[in-house]
Amino acid sequence: MKSSAFRDLAILVARIGLGVVFVAHGWQKFFTYGISGTQASFEQMGVPLHDVSAIFAAAVELGGGILLIAGLLTPIAGILLFVDMLGAFFTVHYDQGVFVGQGGYELVVALGVGSLLLAATGAGRISLDALVGGRFGAKATV
Repeated sequence: MKSSAFRDLAILVARIGLGVVFVAHGWQKFFTYGISGTQASFEQMGVPLHDVSAIFAAAVELGGGILLIAGLLTPIAGILLFVDMLGAFFTVHYDQGVFVGQGGYELVVALGVGSLLLAATGAGRISLDALVGGRFGAKATV
């Protein structure tokens, strides 16, 4: 397997893995807790502008996760998801230590830096970005 093929396959696996986690969290905010429940939770955690922040987080996580899975508008989705995780880090998790079991930041850091990496590298050749070409299309490399 050529290194560029391995790279594209690795990016695909990363996009799908991260995308599934983000879709699950966005779905949970919209349909399990509901937006009003998510807003109340954000208020209890002390998230600034909790009403708007909850809608932003739910929409970015669900929509951004779907875009990552599809490999569509990947740089934009990656940056928005990174910003979402940056907000979660600074408003909720930074002072709780590393481990997620104690409310720590390990998950938001992993999701955030993974999203940032995809924003920087692009979706790879196995993606809708590559299929449609243009500004977000992946360039084929040998």
